[in-house]
Amino acid sequence: MSKKIKVGVFGAFRGMTMINVLSRHPDAELVAICDRYEPALERCKKVEAETNAHITYYTDFDAFFQHDMDAVVLANYANEHAPYAIRLLNSGRHVCSEVLPVETMAQAVQLVEAVENSGKIYTYAENYCYFSATQEMKRLYHQGLIGEFMHGEGEYVHDCESIWPGITYGDPDHWRNRLYSCYYCTHSLGPIITITGTRPVRVVGFETPNVENMAAKGFRGGTSGMLVMQMSNGATVKSLNGYLKREPGSIWYSIYGKKGMMESDRWHEGVDRIHVFQEGNSLTDTEYSYQPKSRVDSELSRMIRTHGGGDFYTMHYFLEKILGRPEGEECIDVYQALDMGMPGILGYKSICNGNTPYEVPDFRDKAAREQYRNDTRCTNPAIAGSQLAPFCSFGSPDIPASVYEQVRREWLQEESEK
Repeated sequence: MSKKIKVGVFGAFRGMTMINVLSRHPDAELVAICDRYEPALERCKKVEAETNAHITYYTDFDAFFQHDMDAVVLANYANEHAPYAIRLLNSGRHVCSEVLPVETMAQAVQLVEAVENSGKIYTYAENYCYFSATQEMKRLYHQGLIGEFMHGEGEYVHDCESIWPGITYGDPDHWRNRLYSCYYCTHSLGPIITITGTRPVRVVGFETPNVENMAAKGFRGGTSGMLVMQMSNGATVKSLNGYLKREPGSIWYSIYGKKGMMESDRWHEGVDRIHVFQEGNSLTDTEYSYQPKSRVDSELSRMIRTHGGGDFYTMHYFLEKILGRPEGEECIDVYQALDMGMPGILGYKSICNGNTPYEVPDFRDKAAREQYRNDTRCTNPAIAGSQLAPFCSFGSPDIPASVYEQVRREWLQEESEK
């Protein structure tokens, strides 16, 4: 394929970084953007003017769906990716999905079968897998530097209290206000999976109670969630995510092998630096630390530094995959996306059932899907039906309407100052 790939973006708020890449990438033609919030579309027009792109704007997805596009990037609400991905795949379009891949186990079955039946490319935009540190750790691991994987830990701790009005708009039904503690797990777990090539086979979950400062912003769920997993090679993993107090936030990964270990920096250099220990004998043990080079060094990759530069790679590798180039193999496919996402769903089931361990199915096996085909359990009443889960295993706070009204006023004030 020599022509440029015609790409649309659904979701102009989170999608702005994708828009910045696609409008400038030599292999892409950004042709359409959809968002129901018109001020977000107005901001996109600045990018159009800067790049001389020719973009059609939509506030209605059905109209956007009809646009002539080869591929679509889903940057809409994090719990709503799967239904749109399935519809687009069935229409013959390639899909790159933002975090998270699915809301329920039933959607996981539907998504994997839509990918298989359509024959189209599906990639998962877990940008934390593409930090310079996590990409370098993957390279070193597959060189055999630290030996076989034995234990890993991943953290995504981000205290969102100060930005809550700008990301929830005072909407009591916003997905973030009913987010359960371990759902948003792929930032912490995903890099461990991509670095080692293993997958979770068993998970148990734990959470902390809702705290007053987040309830005062309208949030109903547990403050943090922890997943403990057994992996396919027998290794163990701990994944932590949530709104615990820490500045700067913790984005950190640690991998132990039979011959050594490596980890990203826990504080100010974060995922721009790795620390490595290699076992030798008493004279040859080595310990060192450095800042890895970027995998792709181009004007565009240097320009796009959001999420540690990971936002460039999710788009670049998606295009490379569609074009059939070797770098496209760095993409995260639907099976690995579900390996990253399903432990959060099953981990919360574990939490709500007294921390009972659950097997994590491998949806590469078609027979493994059957028992989950009608599993709609989640905290979203519109999806769960009779399988509605609680917001928090410790009980959820009773939040009056006045809280959401105040948060909405704060958001509108922020918007007026932009």
